[in-house]
Amino acid sequence: MLTFKYTLIITALLAGTACSTHKPMPAVDYVDLGRFMGDWYVIASIPTFLEKDAYNPVESYQKEADGTIATTFTFNDGGFDGEQKSYHPRGFVVDNSNNAIWGMQFVWPIKADYRIVYLDDRYQQTIIGRKSRDYVWVMARTAKISDADYSALVDVVAELGYPTDLLHKAPHK
Repeated sequence: MLTFKYTLIITALLAGTACSTHKPMPAVDYVDLGRFMGDWYVIASIPTFLEKDAYNPVESYQKEADGTIATTFTFNDGGFDGEQKSYHPRGFVVDNSNNAIWGMQFVWPIKADYRIVYLDDRYQQTIIGRKSRDYVWVMARTAKISDADYSALVDVVAELGYPTDLLHKAPHK
C-alpha cells in the first residue's frame, strides 16, 4: 500500500511538471561514469518531500554490470540522531547523452529526469538538476565546502533558472 501511495505522489508530481514551459535544461558535455561513481554529500537542495528534514544526506552511486547505476540515498530523519533512512533508486543512463542525463527510477515504471548540469574538472563538486526546474541538488565529495565555493555553485543554480530562495543547506555533522 505504501508503494502505491508513493507511486501516486510521484506520478502527480511528474504530471504537474510535464506542462512546464522552461527553456531547455542543459547538461554537461560528458561524464566519465567511473570517476562520478562513489559518495556525494548533498550540500544544498530544493528538496523533495522525502528530503525536507534530512540531516547528513549522502547519495552514493555504483555502476552495475548491466550498465544501470545502483543508487543509495541515506540520511538521518529530523536530526543528527534521527532514524537513518535509506532509499535505493536505480539510474538509467539515457542513450546519446554522454552519460550526463539519467532516468532515476524510485518505483517502476516511472523514471524521473535527472541531469548532471554542472561538474567541476576534478569531479569534486556537482549540481544535479531537472528540466522542469522543480528540484536541484548541490553536491560535493566532502560534507563541507568553502563559502566561496558554495556561493559560486548557488550562482550556477540561479543561472540555470532555479529560484535560489528555495535552496536549503543540508546540515552535516
